[in-house]
Amino acid sequence: MSAYLVGVLVPLAVTLFFRNSKKSEKKRGLPVDVGGEPGIAIRNSRFPTPLETAWEGVFTLAELFEYACKRHGDKYLLGTRRLIARENEVAPDGRTFEKLHLGEYEWLTYAKVFEKVCNFASGLAHIGHRREERVAIFADTRAEWFIALQGCFRRNVTVVTIYASLGEDALCHSLNEIINMYSILESTNVNILALYRGYNCICGNKELKKLVDISGQLDTVKRLICMDDEIPSSASVEQSGQWTITSLSNVEKLGQENPAKADLPQSADIAVIMYTSGSTGLPKGVMMTHANVLAVVSSVRTIVPGLESNDVYLAYLPLAHILELAAENIVAGVGSAIGYGSPLTLTDTSNKIKRGTKGDASVLRPTVMAAVPAILDRVRDGVRKKVDATGGLSKKLFDLAYARRLSALNGSWFGAWGLEMLLWNFLVFRKVRAVLGGRIRFLLSGGAPLSGDTQRFINICLGAPIGQGYGLTETCAGATFSEFDDTSVGRVGNPVPSSFIKLIDWPEGGYLTSDSPMPRGEIVIGGPNVTVGYFKNEEKTKEVYKVDERGMRWFYTGDIGQFHADGCLEIVDRKKDIVKLQHGEYVSLGKVEAVLTVSPYVDNMMLHADPFHSYCVALVVASQPALEEWASKQGIAFSDFADLCEKKETMKEVQASFLKEAKKSRLEKFEIPAKIKLLSNPWTPESGLVTAALKIKREAIRKAFSEELSKLYES
Repeated sequence: MSAYLVGVLVPLAVTLFFRNSKKSEKKRGLPVDVGGEPGIAIRNSRFPTPLETAWEGVFTLAELFEYACKRHGDKYLLGTRRLIARENEVAPDGRTFEKLHLGEYEWLTYAKVFEKVCNFASGLAHIGHRREERVAIFADTRAEWFIALQGCFRRNVTVVTIYASLGEDALCHSLNEIINMYSILESTNVNILALYRGYNCICGNKELKKLVDISGQLDTVKRLICMDDEIPSSASVEQSGQWTITSLSNVEKLGQENPAKADLPQSADIAVIMYTSGSTGLPKGVMMTHANVLAVVSSVRTIVPGLESNDVYLAYLPLAHILELAAENIVAGVGSAIGYGSPLTLTDTSNKIKRGTKGDASVLRPTVMAAVPAILDRVRDGVRKKVDATGGLSKKLFDLAYARRLSALNGSWFGAWGLEMLLWNFLVFRKVRAVLGGRIRFLLSGGAPLSGDTQRFINICLGAPIGQGYGLTETCAGATFSEFDDTSVGRVGNPVPSSFIKLIDWPEGGYLTSDSPMPRGEIVIGGPNVTVGYFKNEEKTKEVYKVDERGMRWFYTGDIGQFHADGCLEIVDRKKDIVKLQHGEYVSLGKVEAVLTVSPYVDNMMLHADPFHSYCVALVVASQPALEEWASKQGIAFSDFADLCEKKETMKEVQASFLKEAKKSRLEKFEIPAKIKLLSNPWTPESGLVTAALKIKREAIRKAFSEELSKLYES
């Protein structure tokens, strides 16, 4: 009996000892004395003062790019898959879907890209572009986007980034707000750089149509420059007589024949005016200096372990989002290769991949990726669906292996370590890792909170740490970032080396820095990564940007956080997402949504609370594969997916899954939606209901589904 107790208690004691010692021995963030509004401030434990650059003698993005190209000239920089064919497939319901047959990656070296960048910069000068004229990029992510960006930087030209998924109103607002600007736009098939005499743009067929539709409001457009050599014919454009069209390669050729001396920027010059995705209204243009972006790029370089020229990065997120723009500048700065892909061709089973064709990740086999939580949630759900469909011994082995590794990651010595871990990796998780190429060693997650369930799933199944970050466009995506050895979930890490993080009291919401056991309050971010402000919006700039008596610039985020004992930050709320119900209870919409979207039946959702009612309701975009599989097992007949979503049994099943997740996360009863509406059509950026980073647009959804929301409260 005593031997048995020793066998149980000794490992338990050792586990507890190491867990406690780890927590006490490593301080990831330390208190720091700062100016401005009273609060509690934390800095990165490794950097007593904010980091501005990680490269000696480099103070702008243009200098960083030139430094990298000269140092890594013969190495691959930009890769693009060859398009072999486009085919249309007809689904059983009669809908037609385009499928792509893609080949291998074709690469440009650092030296070749630098040559193209210099030629493009000279070409802009030759066609009459002036320094004070801006260039707007309205395009999906691709190599030409990056080349155009760097070409503009070599002429000290400010680049305006606009999401390719913007609707007509937001697009018109963004373009009309910029004066003396060139724009860069792109579409599904062809990408065009539209050079305006007030605006210069790059676009494609889809974007070209958008421009034509609002051409009456864009009378300053003078020239379009196609990224591709095949320039589409468009009667509407020709009839307008407004625009002339040339190709990007022609501009490069003009630059090659008429080289112009570089006009490099200073660190305080505006590098980018980045329009937000407009989740809370019309997009705002955030003005970023070269110093702002370089501070974040430098910070992440010090955090990602061993980032070097042998790494391969898969680029598929919108370059109009600061997360992707910063990530590509980071990996280019250290000499890594960037292979371009798309969310629609990412894996072997992605929507646009022709059957039998490999997805981008399988071909590229990246070592580093950035992802938004929505993408990682889809990877998790896809793997779980396959495992459940397989059933039998395979499912039992997966569940056992997962449970053993989960126990280990949660700190138990009784979990799978050492040889057992290697065995499970070989027998079970090797096939899962092949989904993203099998070589991922580090994932960067940002843009929205990542659920603990998804984080653990990725840790175990992909065998890679996730650096979960927190930041905003206004801070160049920089604020906090979890270090590679921080395996905790539910937190967003410690301050990045360029940032100070401060919490200030928000008494109206009940969040105080004097709270126990952890100080809580509104998150305020200071440091060289805090941007200049909003373009042509001085009133809003003064509202959320402050400079203290010591000269430190601070941004007031509106997010609510709490500091853990080791100096790491946890996001707990958002001021705008808190609604007071009829009986006085407060509901945090974002917090509840993060809990309930873990349900396998949910693709997306919006919780709605009304101060004139005592309960919440929800609009739920249903997961078609999960619900159809459930209905099949239950013997429930339905004519189509929309019919299935209307059935009472379906709503009851989804509600039951919500109660399960709510119980696990200890939600209050009033936080759980009393009534739901299941929606069969997905929310896409093109629909205007979610941003390019897949964040929901509450006001747009409320307007689009006002009738459905009213009925939920009436019934």
